[in-house]
Amino acid sequence: MKLELDTDRMIAEIKDGIGWVIYNSPERLNAVSLEMTEALPVIFDAFEERDDVRVVVIRGAGERAFVSGADISEFEKSRSSEESRRSFDEKGKIAAARIEALTKPIIAMIRGYCIGGGLMAALRADIRIASEDAQFGIPAARLGLGYGYSGVAPLVDLVGPAAANEILFSARRFSADEALRMGLVNRVVAGSALEPAVVDLALRIADNAPLTVRAAKFAIRQCARDPDTRDLDEAARLVETCFRSEDYVEGRRAFMEKRRPDFRGC
Repeated sequence: MKLELDTDRMIAEIKDGIGWVIYNSPERLNAVSLEMTEALPVIFDAFEERDDVRVVVIRGAGERAFVSGADISEFEKSRSSEESRRSFDEKGKIAAARIEALTKPIIAMIRGYCIGGGLMAALRADIRIASEDAQFGIPAARLGLGYGYSGVAPLVDLVGPAAANEILFSARRFSADEALRMGLVNRVVAGSALEPAVVDLALRIADNAPLTVRAAKFAIRQCARDPDTRDLDEAARLVETCFRSEDYVEGRRAFMEKRRPDFRGC
């Protein structure tokens, strides 16, 4: 099933419990335009509401790029004045907040270029799997762009200050192996194995108890927050919801009967 969007530069479709988010501008190496940014909240709101979406995979169209960054050709129009930059940044913040608010796991399927805003998009995923030919980098220092706290913090949280320093100060590109060593990605596989590996993982997640996965994602996210801002009450409530669910009964029965459980998310 494909969602109807106001742009053909983004594709959103649902299959076998997986919600696919596809940056669809391969001729521009999937550089992110304003219309693509505006479509993201629509997609993620829809995926949050639908019970038939249990996990989300983000990818780029074609084989050359995940996302090669922002569409610089739009900068003269969309980021040349203080007012236009403020509007552009606000739309980006809205999209990022909607992605961050998704209660379902997100996997980034990374092939080719994962640069600048593309790397920021990948950082919003819970799991990142890359092909051997993937390239990573943030070229802001070579473009005169500024990265604020909200852009830097997720990178530092994931790879630590030392690696973040090198990524941001040098503005160079890093190989998939380097990204793996610094903890930027979870796994590196051959290009031909990338989609099968991602689909296999996504299907495994989709097959598990949705309430348990949701509770785990929420708790993990709280660990990355300052202790004073952690919502431990909500984390405990989500765990209690698991134990009060029909899925908890189904999981026990399936285990005793040595069969595959049929989880419904309730």
